Amino acid sequence: MQPLLLAASALGWRGIVVPDVAVLGHQVSAVVRVRADVHEWRSANGWPPQADPSWFRSWFEPAAYDQLPVPAVELVGVLVGESTVDRALQSCGTLMTLAPCSVVLPAPQGPQSWPLIELDYYGIGVVGVDASGVAELMVPPEDRSTEFGPSLFGRWLLEVLYDRVLKEVPAHARVNS
Repeated sequence: MQPLLLAASALGWRGIVVPDVAVLGHQVSAVVRVRADVHEWRSANGWPPQADPSWFRSWFEPAAYDQLPVPAVELVGVLVGESTVDRALQSCGTLMTLAPCSVVLPAPQGPQSWPLIELDYYGIGVVGVDASGVAELMVPPEDRSTEFGPSLFGRWLLEVLYDRVLKEVPAHARVNS
C-alpha cells in the first residue's frame, strides 16, 4: 500500500486510495474522493452503494426506477503497479477512458531511464518509486476521460468504489484528504 500512497502524493491526487480493484482484467488501485453531501443524502434516503452489476443494469429499465442516485464518489485517478514500461500501456489503455491513469514503476537505477515517450504520447502518467520510499513524478498524466464521455461501466465502477470505501478502506489509506 505504501508505494501507492507515495505515488498518489507525488501526483497531487488527494483522496482515498482503494487498493486491488479488479477492472477489465487488471488489478488496479483507485484514488477517490467521497462527496460528503451526496453520501449523507444517500444514507438518509436509503441509497446504499450498489456494487452488484445485475442490479445496476436494472437502473436503465425505465419501468423499474424513475430516479437514480447521484454518484457518492469522484474518481480522481487510477494507479497501476507494473514492473516494466512494456506492460504499462496495455494496463492503462482502456482505463484512461475513465480517469487519468498512472503507472507506478520501480525508479530507474543509474544512468538508464525508462522509454517513456509512448506513455507520454497517450497521456499515461509515470511515477517511479525507489526502494527507500521516494516517489518521483516522471510523466504527468492527462485526463482524457472527457474525450470518451460517461459510460455504464464507469458509473458502475463508481458504485463499486463507493462500496469499497465504506466497507474496507482504512484511514491510513487517505492521501491529503
